[in-house]
Amino acid sequence: QVHFVESGGGLVQPGGSLMLSCAVSGITLRFNSMAWYRQAPGKEREQVANISLRGEEAHYSDSVKGRFIIARDNAKSLVYLEMNNLKPEDTAVYFCNAGSVGLYPWGQGTQVTVSS
Repeated sequence: QVHFVESGGGLVQPGGSLMLSCAVSGITLRFNSMAWYRQAPGKEREQVANISLRGEEAHYSDSVKGRFIIARDNAKSLVYLEMNNLKPEDTAVYFCNAGSVGLYPWGQGTQVTVSS
C-alpha cells in the first residue's frame, strides 16, 4: 500500500517559516515526480510545487513562487517543502502526492495556520 505521511505544520505568524516533510512508503520514490498540494477551507485542492524525479527541476504556483522551496531525498523516501515569508492566505491543509494526480491515495495532510 502507498502511504504519504505529512508532518511539520503548525501555527505561525505572518512572515514566519515552516518546513514540511512527507514520508513516502509503498512506492519507489525515484520513479515518481512529486508535488505538494494544499486545500484551504471551502476551496479546491491546488498544487503549489512539483519536483522532477531526481530533483533537478522544480515548478511553483504563482502564489508561492519565491517563497517556497520543494526538495526530495530519494534515498530516504522523503519530500520536503520549505515555506518562508508565510502569509495568512497560505493557511491550508498541505498534502504531498505524485506529480500526476490520481495515481495514489491521499494522506492525512498537515495543517498550516498563518495568523497573528
